Amino acid sequence: MRILVAVDDSKFSEAAVQAAVSQYRPAEADVRVVHVLQPIAVSAPPQMSPGYAPELAAQAKDAEKLVERIVQRLRDAGFRVEGQVARGEIREAIVDMAKEWRADLIVLGSHGRTGVSRLLLGSVAEFVARHAPCSVEIVRVAASR
Repeated sequence: MRILVAVDDSKFSEAAVQAAVSQYRPAEADVRVVHVLQPIAVSAPPQMSPGYAPELAAQAKDAEKLVERIVQRLRDAGFRVEGQVARGEIREAIVDMAKEWRADLIVLGSHGRTGVSRLLLGSVAEFVARHAPCSVEIVRVAASR
């Protein structure tokens, strides 16, 4: 089984990683941990350009560290695992990577947005569930009380 786990350094993606670890045995699964960096807006004012390069480099480095940390954790648990950092529209990139890798399952966390924030920001999990070429497990985090 090929399991693609989408992560974003939140408690939601931590729950997705934990779900993958607890539900599947290492001998049963090849895992790909993916993180998608959103592209910068093309219409950014020219005076902002010089400051973007260091920020983009820092974002990419942080993403690589995040993916490597999770890859190592899964490797330590006995999984065959690889990591990937991509750039693009997050929800579309996850679906595209699943198609390209021929994933059997996508596991991702849900931020649980509702109402106006969901309308404005959209739902990555919902988009992936509707467009993925395979099964999708959306892991929810219990609300704090």
